[in-house]
Amino acid sequence: MICFNKSFSKQSTLTSHIRTHTVDGHFRCSVCDKSFSHSCHLTNHMRIHTGERPYKCTSCDKSFSHSFNLTSHMRIHTGERPYKCTLCNKTVCQSSSLTNHMRVHTGRRPYKCTVCDKSFNQSSSLTNHMRVHTGERPYTCTVCDKSFKQSAQLASHTRIHTGERLFKCTSCDNLFSQSSSLTSHMRLHTGERPYKCTSCDKSFNRSSHLTCHMRIHTGEKPFKCSLCDKSFSHSFSLTSHVRLHTGERPYKCTSCDKSFNRSSHLTSHMRIHTGERPFECSVCDKSFSHSPNLTTHMRIHTGEGNYKCTVCNKSFNVSSNLARHMRIHTGEGHY
Repeated sequence: MICFNKSFSKQSTLTSHIRTHTVDGHFRCSVCDKSFSHSCHLTNHMRIHTGERPYKCTSCDKSFSHSFNLTSHMRIHTGERPYKCTLCNKTVCQSSSLTNHMRVHTGRRPYKCTVCDKSFNQSSSLTNHMRVHTGERPYTCTVCDKSFKQSAQLASHTRIHTGERLFKCTSCDNLFSQSSSLTSHMRLHTGERPYKCTSCDKSFNRSSHLTCHMRIHTGEKPFKCSLCDKSFSHSFSLTSHVRLHTGERPYKCTSCDKSFNRSSHLTSHMRIHTGERPFECSVCDKSFSHSPNLTTHMRIHTGEGNYKCTVCNKSFNVSSNLARHMRIHTGEGHY
């Protein structure tokens, strides 16, 4: 449709305006045949092909192909957040971020998956979700060839190789490569345990810890051994179990030739060499290199006898004492 009421002070402005009515724009891309009504639009478009990023940030090394992208980026450095939500007073640095935020209040989810019934309030969330169906992992690590569904996942992974740790704890000197790791770490300082078990009173500072804990109540054992019928509630238990089949013992003692299939076994073994006895009795001055030894020792103070004779009901605080006692009834020789 052509309009008749608009007027212009310059012929060049009118010429540019007329092109908005033409089906085939005057300015055509020589690479992909796209056409544009203004030369500036073609100039911007060509940067997709050339990779040119002429707008450089004066505060860091980043550069951009469009001036408006630089303007948005600069707000990271200045802290400016000019777009304000009228419902909750939250401020954001980009108008698109405000549009997305408003959907939190309205509940609007305009981006619908064509494969399942899920819908999303951001187009980027739908794009990421579709990769669940397609299996696409377009972001590949240049160091180890691992690939990821999201660019943020690749960025986090890359820090494993670079050793970069951007996220610093304000309460201690610890640094982290991922913001989620810092968030979890901060709960050690605050004591916050937001993940609560609905079956008992326990709470946890990480959602993954709650997930593992819930298997105590549900009995779920999702990690199955491919070599036998055993299954486990934790992945690390399966990893340790598989080493019984393979004979792998990756944890080697640096003081002797012994090796172990679990790191905890190596830790316990090292106390033979170091003489460390970290488990201390709260009643007397005795200390032990292993926690089961402390548990057994505590029964001397409590009088608790967990090991009961089935013949005469006598009880013992150590299983070896019960075994020795049973020989009285069986007539088996004492050694």
